[in-house]
Amino acid sequence: MEDSQAAPLIRKVDSLQLRVADVDEALAFYRDRLGHALLWRTETAAGLAMAEGDTELVIQSERETELDLLVESADAAAERFVEAGGRLVAGPFDVQVGRAAVVEDPWGNRLVLLDMSKGRLVTDAEGNTTGNEP
Repeated sequence: MEDSQAAPLIRKVDSLQLRVADVDEALAFYRDRLGHALLWRTETAAGLAMAEGDTELVIQSERETELDLLVESADAAAERFVEAGGRLVAGPFDVQVGRAAVVEDPWGNRLVLLDMSKGRLVTDAEGNTTGNEP
């Protein structure tokens, strides 16, 4: 298959992850003052709904700001990305919802390729994560 006829690698933007010093303060800003509904919460992160679509705005205190792109398989996507001329920075590795790989395109843009092979997060009535959907 020629490159121009290959199926697109990236399915959609899964989340925009913003690094914050304090998740509670960030919730007060993004949820309480800007109106983004809480979808889920852990000790170090919270997922918020955007006004349209199902891309999440994630405020978290563990990693640098990142753009998570949903793919069918993080392992296969990382391999294809490298074969196309990109660079593997880290992974693939397990994450709570599936697998991920950090890649860099030829221009130095860092991206996270993420699959949901373990299922979306399940939450209780307060939005606290309780596991993954089957």
